[in-house]
Amino acid sequence: MITVEHLTKYYGTFPAVEDLSFEIEEGHVYGFLGPNGAGKSTTMNIMTGCLSATSGHVRIDGYDIFDQPKEAKKRIGYLPEQPPLYLSETPVEYLHFVGQAKGIRGDALKAQIAQVLEETHLTAVQNQCISTLSKGYRQRVGIAQALLGNPGVIILDEPTVGLDPIQIIEIRELIQELGKSHTVIFSSHILSEVQTICEKILIIARGKLVAFDTPENLERQFLTSGEITLQAEATPEEAAAILKPLEHITQQEITASDFGCTVHLKTDLADVHTLSRAIFFAFARQEKALLEISLKKATLEDIFLELTEAPPAEPAETPAEQSEEEVKEA
Repeated sequence: MITVEHLTKYYGTFPAVEDLSFEIEEGHVYGFLGPNGAGKSTTMNIMTGCLSATSGHVRIDGYDIFDQPKEAKKRIGYLPEQPPLYLSETPVEYLHFVGQAKGIRGDALKAQIAQVLEETHLTAVQNQCISTLSKGYRQRVGIAQALLGNPGVIILDEPTVGLDPIQIIEIRELIQELGKSHTVIFSSHILSEVQTICEKILIIARGKLVAFDTPENLERQFLTSGEITLQAEATPEEAAAILKPLEHITQQEITASDFGCTVHLKTDLADVHTLSRAIFFAFARQEKALLEISLKKATLEDIFLELTEAPPAEPAETPAEQSEEEVKEA
């Protein structure tokens, strides 16, 4: 659906995006992560044709965003971080304007407006002035305009920023629903949100792609090997006696609890599944119940910090310092 090849963008001598390559398949929800200044918004602006690139290619359904912009942009719906809304208009008036700008006319436009209002749950406020709507509803209007034209790809830049918890949940549910009929790419600083919604995650740091995989595979990749935690209905002394005959345990910490004890183990094994099985049967033979046994895994936050914690280089020229000619070209 989307192919990004060797994408590079310089602001002066500062590489905001450097040799970025990845492929987005049809029909998935993708999370786009990175610290501030990593190049996320620059990449999204280039992918949507809102900004030129120094070099590289972006193809949307086979159409090059630079060489065939009209055909490529027909296949993209975009919500920037600041929704481009006209606050003095109603959602219907605003969507009518956007639809005409996209080349949709007459009955087709009316039908699409009705459809996107229903998809984004805006029908009840369709004739209310946008300036009177909550930020959550304004975000919905921004998403609705991105859906006009029935694009195959929806790109959302920080769609939940500044929303209250209830509004965040509503927008998350909307994104999940959109993912059933569109390819959705969205950026967010809320890692739990990305982990909950997304089927695949891209992590960018210092303008380069540092990870691209499913949340499950990323967790497995960064699994802290050799560590096991268990909770058992046994005294610390009983647990120590049960574990003593088992091999490959290099360190153990056993603490008493209301239900028995909690045990943290370190081993000399990279794959601890066989040892976990041995532990289970060792406690079973002594008729001591294991209430929980788990392998220590890295959270998405741990993974994000590990991949992005190196400090970025100081920019020689910031995006705000672009020349007027470059902005016009973009």
